[in-house]
Amino acid sequence: MLSKALLRLGASAARHPWRVIASWLLAATLAVLAAVAIGGRTADSMTAPGLDSRRAAELIERAGTGQEGMTAQVVVTPLDDGATFFDDDGARTALTRLRAEVQRLPHVLGTSDPAGALDAGGDTAVRGGLVSADGRIAVVRVQYPDQSRLSAEDLDALVALGDRLRAELPLRIEMGGNLFYAFSDPDGGASELIGLLAAAAILFLAFGSLVAAALPIGMAVFGLTVGVATMTVLAGVTEVPTFAPVLGSMVGLGVGIDYALFVLARHREYLACGLDPQEAAGRAVATAGRPVVFAGGTVVVSILGLAVANVPFMTVGGVAVSIVVLTMVLASVTLLPAFLGAAGPRLGRPGRIGRIGRIGRALRAGRPGRLGRRRDTAAGAVPAVGWRRWLGHVGRHPVPYAVGAVALLMTATLPVLGLRVGLPDDGSLPQSRTERRAYELVAEGFGPGTNGPLVIAADPAGDPGVVDRLVAGVAADPGIASVAPARIDRATGVATLVVFPTTSPQDEATADTIARLRAEVLPAAIGHGPATAHVGGAAASLSDVGRRTSERLPVFVAAVLAMSFLLLMLIFRSVLVPLKAVLLNLLSIGAAYGIMVAVFQWGWGGALIGLEATVPIVSFIPMFLFAILFGLSMDYEVFLLSRVREEYLRTGDNGTAIVEGVSRTARIITSAALIMVAVFLSFAVADDPSTKMFGLGLATAIFIDATVVRMVLVPATMTLLGRTNWWLPKWLDRTLPRGPVGTDDTDAESTGEAPRPRLADR
Repeated sequence: MLSKALLRLGASAARHPWRVIASWLLAATLAVLAAVAIGGRTADSMTAPGLDSRRAAELIERAGTGQEGMTAQVVVTPLDDGATFFDDDGARTALTRLRAEVQRLPHVLGTSDPAGALDAGGDTAVRGGLVSADGRIAVVRVQYPDQSRLSAEDLDALVALGDRLRAELPLRIEMGGNLFYAFSDPDGGASELIGLLAAAAILFLAFGSLVAAALPIGMAVFGLTVGVATMTVLAGVTEVPTFAPVLGSMVGLGVGIDYALFVLARHREYLACGLDPQEAAGRAVATAGRPVVFAGGTVVVSILGLAVANVPFMTVGGVAVSIVVLTMVLASVTLLPAFLGAAGPRLGRPGRIGRIGRIGRALRAGRPGRLGRRRDTAAGAVPAVGWRRWLGHVGRHPVPYAVGAVALLMTATLPVLGLRVGLPDDGSLPQSRTERRAYELVAEGFGPGTNGPLVIAADPAGDPGVVDRLVAGVAADPGIASVAPARIDRATGVATLVVFPTTSPQDEATADTIARLRAEVLPAAIGHGPATAHVGGAAASLSDVGRRTSERLPVFVAAVLAMSFLLLMLIFRSVLVPLKAVLLNLLSIGAAYGIMVAVFQWGWGGALIGLEATVPIVSFIPMFLFAILFGLSMDYEVFLLSRVREEYLRTGDNGTAIVEGVSRTARIITSAALIMVAVFLSFAVADDPSTKMFGLGLATAIFIDATVVRMVLVPATMTLLGRTNWWLPKWLDRTLPRGPVGTDDTDAESTGEAPRPRLADR
C-alpha cells in the first residue's frame, strides 16, 4: 500500500539524513554540470503542423529565398531632433557604416540598404519601406538563417554591436524583430528571489521558528535547481519554449513549498504527541505525503494533457514544467524527511510534550484508539477557535453562503465573454526595452502594420498570371497598407510577397485581415487551377496557434475534468465529492480568467503590475493556466478532503468531520495559499506581458480557491449533501481498485492513525 511504502521511505530518510542530503547534493551538482555541458538555450517556434502559416513556411523554405529564416531590424534616427537623413550627410554616413558592421556579424545572410534607397530618390525610399516619408527614421532589416542554425549568441552579438555603435555614431539606435523574441532571456531571476523572501516571511509567521521556516525553502531550492537544470538538458535535445523556465520556476516554487508545508505541519503534530523525530517524519510522510503524491500526480497529468492541442511547443513546455513538479514531489518524500530527521526535536514545541507524552507512548505502543480519543489535544493540531466558529456559522447557514459565493464567482467570470486571444507585441513591453522603442519608431515612421508584416507564399503551378492577380487582389484589400514587389524563385517558381497590414500585429483587425485574405482574396486570385497560396509570417502563425488552441480547449477541458473526477473517486471512494470538486474548481478558474480579461484587455488596475497598455490574452495561456490551476486546486482539495475523510471514518458524523477536517487544515491551507500567491505575484511585475499573465492568473485563482471555495463553498455544499457526500454504489465500490491507487481503510492502522469504522451507507 502507498501509505506503508511512504512510511518506510520517510522513516529511512529521517534515520539517515546526511546520506539523503548528500545524494541530493550530488544529483543537483550532476544536473547543473550536465546543463552546462550538453544543455541548450530556450527558443520559441510558435507554429504547429497542418496550419496554413506552416504551409507558407514550407513553401518559402522550398524556394530558398531566405525569408524562411529569422529576422531582426535596427531602427535609427539622427540624434539632432531637426535633422533628417535627406539633408544630414553625417547621419547618412553613419547609417552606411552601421549597415556594414551589421552585415559582418556571424550568420547574417543579408541586410537592407536604406542609404542606397536614399541615393535612389525619396519616392523609392518611401516605397521600399526603408526610410520614412519625412526622412527621420531608417530601418536596416537583417536576415538570418533558420532558427535551428542560430543561438542566443547571435542575439548577444547584435546587441553588443548596438551598444558599441551608440557611443560612436550620431544616431539613436534601437533594435527589434523575431530574433529578440526567440532568444531573449526570459524574466524570472529577480521574481524568484522576491517569491522566496515572501515565502520565508510567511513560513516564519506560520511556524514561529526560523528552522521550521528554512526547511521548506531549502527543499524548494534543491528541487528547483535539479528541475530547471534538467529542463536545460532537455533544451539541448529539443526546442523548449522560452516561457518554460519561468513557468517552471513559478509553479515549482509554489508547489514545492506547499508540499513541504503540508508534511512539516503533520510532522510537528507527531512531535507534539511525543514521537521521536525519525518516527514522526515517517508518519508525516505516510499521512500528508500521500495527498502530496496524488496532488502532484494530478498536476503532472493535467499539464501533460496539453498534448491534445497538437501544438508542439505547448507539449514540450508542459513536459518541461512537469519535470519540475515531479522533482518537487520526490523531494517532499525524501529530502524533506531527511531535513526533519537532521533537525531533530527542535521542531517540536517545548512545554507541550510532557502534558501529552502519554499520547505518543500510546501511539508507539500500538494503541491507536487512545490516540483517536485524545489526538485533538496535540500541540499544533488544536484548531483555531475562530475557524471553528466560522465553520459552525457556515454550517448553520449553508444555503445563503453557497448561493452568495457562487454568485460572486459567476460575476467575476462574466468578463470571459469578452476574451480575445492573440499575442502582445513589442508595443506592450516597458519603455525601458529597446524592442518597445524600436516598435514605436517604426510605427511612427511607416505605420503600425510594418511591425507585423505578412508573407504570402504561392506556387503558381504553371499559371504565369497568378502572381500578378495575387499582388493586385491583396493590394486592393482594405486591411493592407502596401505590398512589396514579389520575389520569384526561378528553380521552383515559388513566389513570395511581403505584405504590410494597416493595423498592428496584436490588433484584432489584423486577424480579421488574415482570415479575409485566406477565405476571399487568395481563392479569387488563384481560381480553380492547381496553384496554391498561403499566408505566413509571425502574425499569421500566432493567429493560427490561437485559433487551434481555442478549438482544442473544450476537448482538453473535458479530458482533464474526466481524469480528475476518476482520480478523486478512487482516492475518496465517493461519487459526489469528486463531482463537487470538479465543479468548484471550474468556478475558481473561470473567475481567474475573468479577472485576467478585466486587467489585461480592459486595463482595470493594470498600472499596479506595470502594464503600460491593454493587450489581448496570449493565445496559449488559457489552456496552460487551466492545466496548471486545475492541478494546483486539486492540491488543496486532496489535502483538505483527506483530513475530512479521516475524521468521517473515525467518527461517522458528517458535521463533525467537516468542522474538524477543515479547521485542522485551515491554517495550513491559508499559509500555503499565501505563499503561492506571494510567489506568483512576484512574477506578475515582470516586464514580459506573458509572464505577467501567468503570475496574475495563478495568484488570483489560488487566492479565490483557498478563500471563497475552500472556506465557504466546500463546507456549505458538504453540509447540504450530508452523508451522501460519501455515497458510492456497492457495485462501483467492488469495481474500483484499492491500495496503491484507491484509499484503503487499513492505511490508518499502518500509519498509527485512529481506527476507521466501516460505513453503514457503503
